[in-house]
Amino acid sequence: MARNEGGARRLPTVDLRRLLPLAGATLLVVAGAFCAWQAWLIADEGDAAERTRMAQRQAVRDIGELVAAKREALHRALADTGLAATIDDHEAVAIRLRGTLPGVRAVEVYSGGLDEVVRANYREFGYAKAAQLMAALGSEGVPPASTSLDRGERRLTMVMPVTSGAGVRAWVWLEYPFDEIAARFDAISPGAGRIELRQGDGRDSLALLFRGSRSADLESEGQQVAGTSLYVFAAMPRAFIVIPHSEALAILLTLVGLGGGAFLVWSMRRRPAALPEPEPEPEEDMLVADVVRKPRLPPAPSTTAAATAAAAPATPAGAAEAVDPSIFRAYDIRGVAGSALTAGVAHRIGQAIGARMLERDLREIVVGRDGRLSGPELAGALSDGLRAAGIDVIDIGMVPTPLVYFAAYHFGTGCGVSVTGSHNPPDYNGFKIVIGGETLAEDAIADLYRRIDEGRLPADGGGTWREQPVVDAYVARIAGDVAAERRLKVVVDAGNGVAGAVAPRVLEDIGCEVIPLYCDVDGRFPNHHPDPSDPHNLADLIAAVNTIGADLGVAFDGDGDRLGVVTQAGEIVYPDRLLMLFAQDVLARNPGATVIYDVKCTGHLRPVIQEAAGVPLMWRTGHSLIKAKMRETGAALAGEMSGHFFFADNNRWYGFDDGIYAAARLLEIVAGDLEERTVAELFDSLPKSVSTPELRLPMAEGSHFRFMEAFRASATFEDARVTTIDGIRVDWSDGWGLVRASNTSPALIFRFDADSSRSLERIKQAFRQRLLAVDRNLPLPF
Repeated sequence: MARNEGGARRLPTVDLRRLLPLAGATLLVVAGAFCAWQAWLIADEGDAAERTRMAQRQAVRDIGELVAAKREALHRALADTGLAATIDDHEAVAIRLRGTLPGVRAVEVYSGGLDEVVRANYREFGYAKAAQLMAALGSEGVPPASTSLDRGERRLTMVMPVTSGAGVRAWVWLEYPFDEIAARFDAISPGAGRIELRQGDGRDSLALLFRGSRSADLESEGQQVAGTSLYVFAAMPRAFIVIPHSEALAILLTLVGLGGGAFLVWSMRRRPAALPEPEPEPEEDMLVADVVRKPRLPPAPSTTAAATAAAAPATPAGAAEAVDPSIFRAYDIRGVAGSALTAGVAHRIGQAIGARMLERDLREIVVGRDGRLSGPELAGALSDGLRAAGIDVIDIGMVPTPLVYFAAYHFGTGCGVSVTGSHNPPDYNGFKIVIGGETLAEDAIADLYRRIDEGRLPADGGGTWREQPVVDAYVARIAGDVAAERRLKVVVDAGNGVAGAVAPRVLEDIGCEVIPLYCDVDGRFPNHHPDPSDPHNLADLIAAVNTIGADLGVAFDGDGDRLGVVTQAGEIVYPDRLLMLFAQDVLARNPGATVIYDVKCTGHLRPVIQEAAGVPLMWRTGHSLIKAKMRETGAALAGEMSGHFFFADNNRWYGFDDGIYAAARLLEIVAGDLEERTVAELFDSLPKSVSTPELRLPMAEGSHFRFMEAFRASATFEDARVTTIDGIRVDWSDGWGLVRASNTSPALIFRFDADSSRSLERIKQAFRQRLLAVDRNLPLPF
């Protein structure tokens, strides 16, 4: 072909006069159609919401009718005079009811006072069942029906009193399949919205079933199903409406768009035909030499090799990583994050916990974490390991350790893990573990390591994960039971630990004026270490209480399960003296109850408990060991010198260590004092001795245990009573001394207590002589 003159090619021309009107018409028609769709959505919005609301009302009605029918059947059965005559034969009545009530899965009959429930081992009896029965004991009217998990399967449970005259002769507990409720709920269509069946009110309640669109907006309040603790929540449909919510405006915009588009098309049709375009010149010939060559690309990788690489499974984090056995301690698992305690180690610990749960047919667990910087990574890895073992994980986020324990009861799992370094330095982290209501300790902790070391870790499970807030339920539970009768001013020092996110809310809700100090959560602990057992960490709290003129100050450790207290005068109230006040309060309503205290507590505690008509019991230090002893003895109260307090009196609390709840109970006692005494005056009425705080001597890992073995073998105290349940405690008539190996860090722990300074110095000297006889270079801290 010939080239054009000058070597230039002629480009095809575009008639913009025809193209622009066509583009404009297209845009106007599309905009008009969109506005028409928006008008339809606006018009249908109210109807869609009403369809969801009708579904909510229908679910409430249908489930309520089902529960009412079951309760009516039980009423008819209990009205049988023959059955009423044999009501004291619980087993016979249960058998008779099982044969009478259609569809019932289990029937149990208990005494009117529920004595057998109060004394039960809740791990075997069932936490949800015990809570429902004990709640029924103090309720007015017919107790509400509820649900619980039994071997991973949900059940409907009901409690009914059998009355005679003015009293209750027995309680009947029934269990029905949950399938009937699920079937009725699933048969309801909420339209474009969503309905949810939850146990409890509020968005932090336990979600049981849902039906409809996940994107709909859940309302903050639900409708209660009559006669139950179940609520049906509605989530209104979310329509994609981007123009103002005006149906008239949407119609107007529709007409403008469609009308404008039609006008442009009409005007194009009326326009005179365009002149014929000049015939295009012939295309020029292109020579090979004119082509600009592109650089050659490297060959593409083999499709087979790429597919193989993509399909290859990722190596689990830490799969070949060695696990340090020293992090598996007596009460929990604890080590330096990123060193001894990595994400890979946490994953395998999750698998080991899951394996132990599966052996007990437990399949759901609560996981929470404190405010440490390593918490999110370790909690995520732990949850992945649990899920790999086939365990369903309920993630309650960043919360104090007591809220993990509370959630295990609240959600009926009986299992929980708190990812926390407690009072250790910021670079530490660890795990406090509850399985089946039992806080793992000693051999149970060692068993987790053995499973990891031997590779006995399930990995093919398909556990689920969901987030579930619990803080609001925790605060409401305490505020619904504890109240300060007069308004106290209290300074709260959380030491930048996670208790700062919850404790001020709790104390405000029970009626106190709260001044927060270091309550912003910061895992670096920039102000002071969150350990109230060290007097140096209470200096800022003492100064704040004095400056503000507060009634008292309270301090918490890093994960909120320990409590420290200072008076208006700046005096530190040691936990064993706090336990005296708690014991007097609890025993006033529970005479004859057992009160447990650890070997580090003052010798004056025993006579105070006895004078209050209680049974004193000294036991080993350690929150998990104390809780195990409480279950064994049925104790109503326990406490440790470290600041752990355990309330289990009259079903007011659950028996786990909770510094925030203990602070609330202390303020209840102070505010309720009839003489309106100050905190200092209240404690002045209790026996007081001269004592040291908990003294700590750091040592190399493992050497503290070896030293105690040597000391136990060689030391003799002929003139005193020696107790060896935990270290060596030596009691004289005027005081005592203690040395023991810490189970949470490599250190020796000392404490001394006496009636006078002279006696205290004599006791310390007796210990010095015998300790230095074992190791003359020991740098004693006293």
